[in-house]
Amino acid sequence: MIRRIFVLVGVLAFTAGVLAAQSTGSGRELSVEESYLQQSVELMIIREQSRADSRDMKLVALAYINDAINRGNTGEEIRTALEYLGLEGTVNQTRENGRLANNFPDVRLRAATYLGALGTREAKNTLIKMSLADNEPMVLTEVIRSLGKIGINDNDETINVISWIVTRYDVLNPDNLLALSALDTFEIFAKAEGGIKHPLAIQTIMRIAEGPYIRPVQDRAKQLLTDLRENSFR
Repeated sequence: MIRRIFVLVGVLAFTAGVLAAQSTGSGRELSVEESYLQQSVELMIIREQSRADSRDMKLVALAYINDAINRGNTGEEIRTALEYLGLEGTVNQTRENGRLANNFPDVRLRAATYLGALGTREAKNTLIKMSLADNEPMVLTEVIRSLGKIGINDNDETINVISWIVTRYDVLNPDNLLALSALDTFEIFAKAEGGIKHPLAIQTIMRIAEGPYIRPVQDRAKQLLTDLRENSFR
C-alpha cells in the first residue's frame, strides 16, 4: 500500500514538475488548462498522501495543504482532505492485532489549525465533528482556537460545543490551555455579537473562574464575566 502511494505520488509530482519547468523555461505563464491540470495534480497528491498509512506522509500532505491555502485555494477538496486528517485515529481508525495503529494527535492538531485558516462554514462544521470525536486536550484546544478564528456561531452552536468541551474536562481532567482557549473564543464572539447571553456559556466561564485552574486563567475568566456584566462589548 505504502509503496503504491509512493509510486503514484512520484508520478504525479513529476507531472506537476514538468508543467512548472515548461512554464519557467519558456518564460510564459501557464495556460488556464495547464494551471487547472497542475492544481488537479497537486490535489491528487494531497488526497493520496492524506490517506497513506505513514504519519510522515500525512504531515507532508498537511504541508502541501498549508501551501495551497496560502495561495488562496480554499476549495472543497482541501477541506475534505483536512477532514480526513482531522478525524485520523478517532473516526478513521486502522487497527493492527486489535491495537489502534493510526492515533496521530499531532496530525489532527495541524488539521485543526489549517481548518481555521480555511475559514469557511464547512471548515467550521468539520471542526465541530472533530470536537465530538476527539479526546486529546491539545487537539481540542486547537479546535476551539480555530472555531474562534472562523467566528461563525449560528444559533449558538459553536458556543454550545465549546461549553460542552470545557465541562467534559472540568471535573476529571481540567486543562489550563483548553480553558484559556475557550475564554479567548468566548471573548471573540462577545465582541462580534455585543455580548454573550447564552446561559451555558456564562456557566462555563463561572466554572473556570471558580474551578481547579491556575490563578491567571481564573482571573481571565473573572475579568470576562465583569466585562459581560458591564456590557463592555456593546
